[in-house]
Amino acid sequence: MATVHTRRRFLTGLSGAGAAALLRNPALAAEGPAETTSVRLLQQERLCIAPEYVVADLLRAEGFTDVRYVSLPPGANTPDEIAQHAIDFGVHFGSVQIVGIDRGVAMKVLAGVHVGCFELFVNNATRGVADLEGKKVGIQAVGSPEHLFLSVIAANVGIDPRTQIDWVTSGPVRPRQLFIDGKVDAFLGFPPEPQELRASRIGRVVVNSALDRPWSQYFCCVLAGSTDYIATYPVAAKRVVRAILKAADLCASEPARAAQILVDRGFTPRCDYALQALQDVPYDKWREYDAEDAMRFWALRLHDVGFVKSSPQKIIADGTDWRFLDELKRELKA
Repeated sequence: MATVHTRRRFLTGLSGAGAAALLRNPALAAEGPAETTSVRLLQQERLCIAPEYVVADLLRAEGFTDVRYVSLPPGANTPDEIAQHAIDFGVHFGSVQIVGIDRGVAMKVLAGVHVGCFELFVNNATRGVADLEGKKVGIQAVGSPEHLFLSVIAANVGIDPRTQIDWVTSGPVRPRQLFIDGKVDAFLGFPPEPQELRASRIGRVVVNSALDRPWSQYFCCVLAGSTDYIATYPVAAKRVVRAILKAADLCASEPARAAQILVDRGFTPRCDYALQALQDVPYDKWREYDAEDAMRFWALRLHDVGFVKSSPQKIIADGTDWRFLDELKRELKA
């Protein structure tokens, strides 16, 4: 179903100066008309991809009249839905996008969106990452985002994730609940899970990817689009990228307003957790950090633990396109 939000309603939710800065598009006339006014985005359950949720009116300011969020079951991801022609763009974990590119999905990663959305929670009997050997670690499924990230984190301290960790899949139950119930020793939380557990004083964090190196130095979530959409509608594709990057700026500069948009539009019920998540996740790094370097970092580590067969060079060559990002870094100067 198309998301229906008016430009006026969005503007009233922003400060006058902030709205003008976000919605001003000096390059539109030079670009010429967009080839399409429709775009489909993936709706997920994690709050870290907030820019994708607050972007609807920014897309309308770019000339899109049909903005649709495609709501799919838990576990759906950007590569799978692009492969099935269900969506055109999606913000998702870089690790997931890389696995999709390795499988040959016709998609391109176009920009880094944010750093630092995951946190590793452990129980009191687990001292740190090096102590995960032989421990029960909760994941949604083999190949899920938490499985990919945790495997890389474990390998970083010399643990073989294929043989030295007891992975516990949770099926329809979130790994968070297995952790709360004491059925696993650790799990990787994504917003709003860390905010909820801290509020309840459950577990403790031994890796915070917003703060701890090397994870804090690379994008964890990136924007990808369908190769067909990008090739057929290049002007529209650039406008999607620009809107998402402006939405990231909004999340960084006005987190309270962005959090209220998330609640008002039904993406999450708790404004307090949404606000905390937006304040915890760095959304202001897309100009500063190198998206290609992040793809290389994750691709190399996923290759080392056996999740992808392609070299980082091939992943970048086959599955990335930085031309819009390079133009927008010049256009959207801070």
